[in-house]
Amino acid sequence: MRCLLVALVLTVSAFAQSPRIEKIDPPNWWATMPAPMLLIKGENLTAAQFTLSDAALHINKVVISANGHYAQLWLSASPAHSQTIQINVRTPNGRTSSRYSFSPRRNPSDSFAGFSSKDVMYLIMIDRFADGDPTNDGPDHAAELAKPRGWHGGDLPGITQHLDYLQQLGITTVWITPVYQNQDSQSYHGYGATDMYAVDDHFGTLADLKDLASALHARHMKLVFDTVPNHIGPNHPWVRDSPDPTWLHGTLEHHTIAQGDFAPLTDPHAPWRDQHNVTEGWFANTLPDLNQEDPAVARYLTQNSIWWIEQAGLDGLRIDTFPYVARPFWQSFHAQLHSLYPQLTTVGEVFNGDPTITSFFAGGVTRAGLDTGLDTPFDFPSYFALRDVFLKDASMTKLADVLRLDNLYPHPERLVPFIGNHDTARFLKDPATTPHTLELAFTILTTMRGMPEIYSGDEIAMRGGEDPDNRRDFPGGFGPTQNDAFTTSSRTPEQQQSFATLQTLLALRRSHPALQTGDEQLLHADQNVLIYVRTLHTPTQPNQRILVAVNKAAQPSDTIVNIDDTALEGAQQANNLYGSSEATLTTNTLTLHLAPQTAAIFDLK
Repeated sequence: MRCLLVALVLTVSAFAQSPRIEKIDPPNWWATMPAPMLLIKGENLTAAQFTLSDAALHINKVVISANGHYAQLWLSASPAHSQTIQINVRTPNGRTSSRYSFSPRRNPSDSFAGFSSKDVMYLIMIDRFADGDPTNDGPDHAAELAKPRGWHGGDLPGITQHLDYLQQLGITTVWITPVYQNQDSQSYHGYGATDMYAVDDHFGTLADLKDLASALHARHMKLVFDTVPNHIGPNHPWVRDSPDPTWLHGTLEHHTIAQGDFAPLTDPHAPWRDQHNVTEGWFANTLPDLNQEDPAVARYLTQNSIWWIEQAGLDGLRIDTFPYVARPFWQSFHAQLHSLYPQLTTVGEVFNGDPTITSFFAGGVTRAGLDTGLDTPFDFPSYFALRDVFLKDASMTKLADVLRLDNLYPHPERLVPFIGNHDTARFLKDPATTPHTLELAFTILTTMRGMPEIYSGDEIAMRGGEDPDNRRDFPGGFGPTQNDAFTTSSRTPEQQQSFATLQTLLALRRSHPALQTGDEQLLHADQNVLIYVRTLHTPTQPNQRILVAVNKAAQPSDTIVNIDDTALEGAQQANNLYGSSEATLTTNTLTLHLAPQTAAIFDLK
């Protein structure tokens, strides 16, 4: 009997020490793709030997963590054709294996379209838009709804179910906040990933993401995915058990705090002392900073974006906290993505109001020795200027000064202007600010150069202060309610007024290509009045000229503009497209009679 017990103990002990595979990142890959680096998570991988069932595939390098919990497998190539292989693991204490699939690549014709100034982007914070599938809300849903930072139940099916609403408004491109798994009681926003290869259960499934992408593409709309290569969440397994000590900048106990002043990065004379906390500090002192200088981390993050793009047929990426990652990573990241998806576009968050700083991160030009490859940054400078002009009574010349610096960008026409997003107080934060002021801001936003971005809820004049008050639930998206802003009949008069205003402006933009891709010429700016013209020459419409005028003053304005040697030279007629103001043309002057707090748009012939 004793011998049997000893044998049983030895057998259990050997089994406990046998190698185990728990997870492989990425979960699958594609034939003909660049050679992947597979990150295997498991147990007892120390001294493991790895082989592949396909003799044509080779492992160039294996890196195993000191505790045997992780192994990096750097493959020499991907197979030429789709197949499922066996990954075999052998140690002195046992063996195991796992199947791994290389799928056929997605047809490029049904996705990867990219976005441009012809589009209109709509930002959706998934958890706060619409609850399309109550079964994924969790057992404490009622309690969570009452928490300003709780999980409120918005999900991917909820977005898919309201695409009619978006299309009726005039939206062509949907940007969703991150779908990553976020195992934290307050990470409803998606920016604290605990698994970068899983859709959070609150949001739905990978199939739900694919359904959303397919539904958008069927309507000739586009999907932009929010990716976060800068950091992970505080509950990510790597915080306590990293694949390698170099995968993070610092540790939970010893790290620096991310510095939000980007100016030293743009200064050729600034010492490293003044720069390193931008790219190596932990964001908000809580989000662990990834070390993209480590080749394995860089490969992991690049593969992660490729995986999501290929899985869902994404059209673009919104890149979070862009300046907090060093430029060499961005150069290689974009080189890889653009080689695989030539039409795919990226927009980066550079939260700064200075065009000399924001433009530093734009791709298409070499600065600090490297081109980031970024298609465009968000236009934060015009965001700050528009808010100052309309909410703080700054002069219209402040916006003109921002536009004057467009020559700093290789492609200013790609910029993404906006008047609010999920990280800023609502435009209508101040109760004294009326939707009429919002209309004036919308007029400039939808007619200026670049691609306008609308934050979900601004189109119905939603109010709210700083985070989390700026992330209130979209009315009508969370169960029966009298105020369902998704439907015309249920909107309040204020909601309907704002919705109809933006809908009209976007329809004008859609029907007049000059407002999408035309040149922009500033004709007049003073304390209260801004006048500019968008022009476009095409074979069918050789001289499109759309004039935009805004008067934010409480008094009427009669403004006379000399049009000699301007884009309006030779114009003889001004047809009113929007607003009730009047325009009079003579041989060399334009006289605009603008009512108080009025926007006007004219088609000049």
